[in-house]
Parts: sequence; structure tokens; C-alpha cells
Amino acid sequence: MPGEETAYPFLKEDGGEIVLYAHIQPRAARDKVVGQHGEALKISLRAPPVDNKANAALIDFLSLLFEIPKSCVRLKSGEQSRIKRLSIKGLSLSRVQQIIASHLA
Repeated sequence: MPGEETAYPFLKEDGGEIVLYAHIQPRAARDKVVGQHGEALKISLRAPPVDNKANAALIDFLSLLFEIPKSCVRLKSGEQSRIKRLSIKGLSLSRVQQIIASHLA
């Protein structure tokens, strides 16, 4: 159902896609899910925030994390910000929640 509430404030289902709000920490030691940061999922990335490198690294990281093609992950807003809104297609909301929960444990 559209707008379905989830256990995580950074996840929403909207029109057949999952919307993920992420807070990015660039130039980190490694790429990983760090935890929750306010109402966003905090993700650290090794890539610097220049020339769109962090955005590309984020899409690569999420496609690996969720085991989906890069074409199923799209940056919807926040190109120049640490807070990003992303669209994830090809997975159910419950599956996305399971994967995130396994990385937050």
C-alpha cells in the first residue's frame, strides 16, 4: 500500500518503489552502514564528495548491499547534500528492512 509506515523512519514505500533517506559520511575508512542518524540511515563511504564520486559510490554500495542492479537504485534528491533521497526498485519493503536490520545488528 502506498505510504506504508515502516519500522525505520528512513524507509517509505511509495508507488511500487522504496524511498530511502540516507545521511552520507564521505572520506570514511570503509564503505558501511553505520546506523541511524536522525531520520536517515547513516552510511559511510570512502569516496570524496567531489565530482559526483560519493553519489556514484553510494549507488554502487546500495546495489551491492541489496544485491540488485545499479539501475534499480536512483538518486532522487540531495546530489550536493549529505542527506540523500533514493529510490530502490526490485525489492519488497520487508526485504529491504531485513537487509538493513542485519547490518544494524
